[in-house]
Order: sequence, then structure tokens, then C-alpha cells
Amino acid sequence: MLTLSPDQKHAHDTIMRWYSDSHRESQYMSLGGYAGTGKSTLVAHLRKSLGELDAKLKVGFVSYTGKAARVLKNKLRDQDAIQPGDTVGTIHSLIYTPLMDDKENIIGWDKKETIDRTLLIVDEGSMVDERIWTHLLSYRVPILVVGDHGQLPPIQGSFSLMSDPHIRLDHIHRQAAENPIIELSIQAREHGVIRMGTYSDTVIKYDMASSDSQDSMQELLAKYDNQTLVLCGFNATRSKLNKHIRGLLGFESSEPVRGDRVICLRNNNKVKIANGMLGTIRSIEPMSEDWYVATIAMDDMDKVYSGRIAREQFGATAALNFTSNRAATATGDLFDFGYATTVHKAQGSQAKRVILFEERSKHMDDLMWRRWLYTGITRAEDELYVFGREMTISNPNMDS
Repeated sequence: MLTLSPDQKHAHDTIMRWYSDSHRESQYMSLGGYAGTGKSTLVAHLRKSLGELDAKLKVGFVSYTGKAARVLKNKLRDQDAIQPGDTVGTIHSLIYTPLMDDKENIIGWDKKETIDRTLLIVDEGSMVDERIWTHLLSYRVPILVVGDHGQLPPIQGSFSLMSDPHIRLDHIHRQAAENPIIELSIQAREHGVIRMGTYSDTVIKYDMASSDSQDSMQELLAKYDNQTLVLCGFNATRSKLNKHIRGLLGFESSEPVRGDRVICLRNNNKVKIANGMLGTIRSIEPMSEDWYVATIAMDDMDKVYSGRIAREQFGATAALNFTSNRAATATGDLFDFGYATTVHKAQGSQAKRVILFEERSKHMDDLMWRRWLYTGITRAEDELYVFGREMTISNPNMDS
């Protein structure tokens, strides 16, 4: 296991003191860390130290989405940090029990009365909403929340566990700093500007005004697969990109069909689908003028979604629940084509390949723009292709 840096050691010791104090002032401790600061390494060290302190400790490692939970589990396994009795999974699988109908469809969820855990470690803490956080706190066990405080705040509401974390990791480790994606994330976070250029064979910033860049964009979009995230700033752009990518992939119908990638646009706590979740249509057919009935294999769920989805939503530039049709959406769910999505809705997601279109709203101040750009860049695991233009901002310092 790697040796801790001074800032990691300080965070480690602070968290250990908090956990060891039976009269702790707060039930939870929050740890914020930028990409490349070694959050996962620190958590692995903490698990080892906690085991030495309490051999009977049962840790529940949880994330909001299934994909994030799988990434977390792999990182913990790589560092041999999972101990006998620990569990790693989604928050929903830990604290809720699914209610099933006779066709094995999830029709609702019940909160469990108790959980057999003595410590919870919540990864991707910025994704946790107020309702789920209240449920987690109700079990009266200590909770360590880990997340990236450089990312955008949650899509809806003012609640955010990462707005002011108790402890912060700011130092980028040397090995991470050599990663060109981390290099771009630092540019974004500190300056709000990504310079044009080739940072590696698979990390490139293109000038949208160049005809060569337009050709490269077409080639990249034509290679779209489930390991790709196409990100932009505006819903109008998202809608155009969805139409364009579907055409490149050979979809002829303007209506959704089997095999289409889709994105959820509204939370439905009853079936535990959330705004921003992606999936692939398994079956779909018209039910009425207003509704399809569909089954969707969600990327972040073991069970297949089955239900009614609004026909009018597909290709629309705004979610129907933000319009005068709000009442009509009460009897079904909102999905749209999911080949492209906004950076806001991609929070908590990652993909092998990210294609990012820089789009700054006139309502964004410099701080929000830097967070937007940083969040988009850090969705990429291996490949990152940014399309935009050189920009400047008035304040080069990153606000907390």
C-alpha cells in the first residue's frame, strides 16, 4: 500500500480521532478531494487503521449509482482494503428493500428498519440528495462522506454534502499530475481555460472553427458506443447531437426503438430511477397518443425498468416537468434520447471516452464555469476530446 502524503496523513489522523471519539459532536465527517489527490488511497489506509482499532467493525461502502459502486469496489480490491464482513454496493441496496409484482418488476421500495453496519463510507457524496441523506442519518451510525468539492453542485435544490467539506485534499500527486486528463482538469479548475493542443494521442483540445476539427468530430461521434459520454452545456445542443448521432449510427425512425440509448430526466423514488441515469431500450411500443410502454436496461440498476414513458419528451429541448405539462407527467416517467447529455446531468458518471463541447451560459459566473468545465473533464477515464475556442476569465483563482 502506498505511503500517505502529509495532507493525506493529516486527513487520516483527523478522521481516526473523529471515529474514536464516542462523544463525537457530529455523526458524520466529510472529506473533499480534487481528482488526483488520492482519495481512494486514503480510504484504503483508513479501512486498515480502523480494522486495527476495531476488529469487529462492519463497514458499508456505498455509492449513489451502480456504476460508481463497481468502480469503488475495484479500487478497494486493488488496494486489498475490503475486510471480511464489509459490503460494497449502492445506497439503495443497503437501506431499501424492493417491492416486486408477480412479473418481478420493482413497484416500490421500503426503507429498512435497521442495517447491519457499524460505519458507512459514502463515495461520490455530491450525488446524495437530502431525502436519502436523512434516511442514512436515521440509522445512528457514524458516516464518512467522500467526494470532489471541485465539481458542480447538485442539479436541483440547495442541499450539497460537498459544499464545505470538513477536510480537503488539494495536493495533486506526482503520478496523477502526469496524466493529461488531470492536467486539463487543473487548467479548468484554476483558470477556466483549456488551451488548444494535443496532450496525448487520446487527449486533445480542438478548435471548433477549424475544418479539420469538424472532420475529427464527425469521426469521433460515429464511433459512439456505451463506453462514450458526449457532453455539452445546453439542452438545445443536446437535442441536436442526439439526432445527429442517431443518424450516424443508422437509426432511421425519429421515434425511440429497441437498442436506443436513453436518459432519465426526472427522479422517481418509487422505482428508484434518478435524473441523469442512462439505459438502453429493450422493448418499446405506443400505448396511447401520450405514452409508450417500455422496458429499459438501466446502467445503474440490476433490475430492468418497466413502465410508461412520455412520447412528447423525446427530442424536446426541456423536461416536461418544467413546463405547463407538469400535471400530465404524474402518471409516467420522463426519458429522452441519451447519446448526448449535459454536464450537469453527467455528475457521478464516468466513461472510457468523453467528447466535451464547451458551452458557457451567459448566466454562469467565472466560478461556476470553472466547476462546469472541471466536472466535464473529470468524467473521462482514458480518452478526452474537447471542442471549443480559447477563452479568458476575469479571475484566475479558484474559489472554494
